[in-house]
Amino acid sequence: MSSITPFIQPLLKGAAVTLHVMILSIIVAFLLSFLFGFMKLSKWKILRMISSIYIEVFRGTSLLIQLFWLYFALPMLGVQLSAMTAGVLAIGLNYGAYGAEVVRSSIQAVPKGQTEAAIALNMTTFQKMRIVILPQALLLMTPTFGNLTIELLKGTALVSLVTLSDLTFQAMLLRTATMKTAEIFGLLLIFYFLIAYPVSLGFRWLERKLSVGRV
Repeated sequence: MSSITPFIQPLLKGAAVTLHVMILSIIVAFLLSFLFGFMKLSKWKILRMISSIYIEVFRGTSLLIQLFWLYFALPMLGVQLSAMTAGVLAIGLNYGAYGAEVVRSSIQAVPKGQTEAAIALNMTTFQKMRIVILPQALLLMTPTFGNLTIELLKGTALVSLVTLSDLTFQAMLLRTATMKTAEIFGLLLIFYFLIAYPVSLGFRWLERKLSVGRV
């Protein structure tokens, strides 16, 4: 135990950075998921087209290349981003594209009879979405969003490649300094699991709450 004690403090510092990147990226990804998910369902063709381009580009290209482009290529065009900003934007944009498809497919999966009932009750489009469709769609979205959030957490390891001192960056520094690969990467696995497991439990709890009163 004493052999790994010196590694705990640097990894805790890295974990704080990882959590910071993860939380900000989740906010960006969820906002983009709903924005472009709704745009994909819009009656206006231009909005559907913009949403489709965003989704296909960010799902069809590597997150690593997107990160490098934002951090290394944009400065050549006169736009300088900090490592934190580039990391959060790359991760948020990438997972937001996947989330947008989750939002679209979940809303479309709500039985059409529900929509017809809302129309029969003379609800406005906003009331129909807020009261009838979205509560049912959220239940369908939750398990997939839980999986995407765990994947997003694991994706934050890439920010170490743009000099952010996250968990992976700190582990690589420790490994280079001590050459104790097994101990350091064993601790790294434990740290990531300790972050991911509460997230997983949180989404399971949310799924149960949303399921209350539903058959």
